[in-house]
Amino acid sequence: MSYKKIIPCIFIAGAKAVKWFTDQEVLSEDVVGLAKHYSDAGADELLVFDLSDSDDEHEEAIDLMRRINRVIRIPMVAGGNIRRQEDVKKILYSGAKRAMLNFSKPDSVKMMEDAAKRFGKEKIAVSLNDFDALFKHQHIIEDFTSEIVFMHRLDLNSVMNVTDVPCVIVTDTMEERELFKILKCPGVKGLSGKYVSRKEMDFVAFKEQCEEEDIQMTSFESMMEFSQFKTNEQGLIPVIVQHYKSQEVLMLAYMNQEAFDHTIKTGKMTYYSRSRQCLWTKGETSGHYQYVKSLTIDCDLDTLLAKVDQVGAACHTGNPTCFFQPLAGNDFDETNPLKVFESVYDTIVDRKEHPKEGSYTNYLFEKGIDKILKKVGEEATEIVIAAKNPNPEEVKYEVSDFLYHVMVLMVERGITWEDIIRELADR
Repeated sequence: MSYKKIIPCIFIAGAKAVKWFTDQEVLSEDVVGLAKHYSDAGADELLVFDLSDSDDEHEEAIDLMRRINRVIRIPMVAGGNIRRQEDVKKILYSGAKRAMLNFSKPDSVKMMEDAAKRFGKEKIAVSLNDFDALFKHQHIIEDFTSEIVFMHRLDLNSVMNVTDVPCVIVTDTMEERELFKILKCPGVKGLSGKYVSRKEMDFVAFKEQCEEEDIQMTSFESMMEFSQFKTNEQGLIPVIVQHYKSQEVLMLAYMNQEAFDHTIKTGKMTYYSRSRQCLWTKGETSGHYQYVKSLTIDCDLDTLLAKVDQVGAACHTGNPTCFFQPLAGNDFDETNPLKVFESVYDTIVDRKEHPKEGSYTNYLFEKGIDKILKKVGEEATEIVIAAKNPNPEEVKYEVSDFLYHVMVLMVERGITWEDIIRELADR
C-alpha cells in the first residue's frame, strides 16, 4: 500500500491568500504566515497557485514563494501565470520542488517539453481540468512530467487505467467519505483542496481518521515498540538531541511512551518534563520547534539519539546549544564547514545592521550592488589567474576572497546559506 499525503493549497491574488480559484474572498493577508501554519500543523506538502494577471503581480507572487520556502519544512509545488521558460526557472529558483504548468493554456505541450529538457521531468508537474486532455496526451505527459495535479473530481479509476504518473487531487468537496474514497484510489499520492486548506484543519486528527479507514498516511513509523526500550524506574528514556546538519549536540531530555508516540505521530520532538510532570513539545511557547529527521537507539536500548532540524536556539538561555559552558580542556579549531560559513555570514549581517566605522564590509554595502558585483567578478578572475600558478596556496586564498564577497552579495540580496544548501540538495 502506497503512502498518501495531505497537501493544503494557497491561492495568491494581490499578494494575499484567497479562498479558491473562483472565490476572491481573502483567507489571509499574511501568505507566508499561512504557509508556515500549514507546515507547523503537520501538512506533508504545499501547493501554491499564482492567480495574478500582470507581470508585476506575478513577480510579487514569486517573491512570496521565496519567502514561503524559507519558513516551511515541507516541499512546495507552485505554478500559475507561467508564460515562458523564464517563469519556470523563477518558480524553481524560489525553492519549489516542482513547477506546475497549466495544460489548458496555449502552447502548453511545447512549454512542458522544453521545461522538462531544461530542468528535468522530475521538476515539472502538470495541472489538468479534464480527462480528455490526459487521454489525448498521455505519452507526452508521461515523458515530460513527474506529477499530475487534477483540478476537479473525475472518474479516478479511469484516470488510473490510463497513466502511472502519481496524481494529486484538488477538490472542493467537504465530505469526508468522498475524501477517503479519493485517497483510497491507488494512483493518488495526495489530497488537496478546500477541506485540507482550512485554517482550523487538524492534520494529525485527520490522518488518524485515514488510518482507521486503512489508508496509509505519510508519517514517521517506529521499527520498535516503546515497550522494547530499557527505561528507568519512572518509565523514561534519555534522548540526546543533535543538529542533523552541523552534528552539534543541542540538548538532553527525556521521553515516556506518550511523548515518544506523539513525536512519531507529529514529527516534532516532544518530551516529558520531570519537573512539571507533563508532556511538552519543544518550541510550543518559543516557536523554536525541533523537526525530526531521524531517531536511533543505542546498542543497549536505553538511550535515543534524535537528529533534528532546529528552529532558532535549542537552549532556553538563547544559546544555540545547551552545552555552552566550558569546564575542562583546551579550545580547538572549529572546522565544521557549515558553521564556519554561517559564522562569517552572521558577521556580515551584523555589519549591515550595525555599521562599524572603517569596516570594509560596510564600505561595500555603502557603495551598493554595483560595487559588490564588480568585486565578485574581480575575485572570480583572480581565481582563474591563481589556478594557472602551480602553488595551490594562492588558489585557497583567492577562493576564500571570492566566497567572502559572494556572502556579501547574498546578504545584500537576502539569500541565506540555508537557501543555497536546499537548492544544491534539490539538484
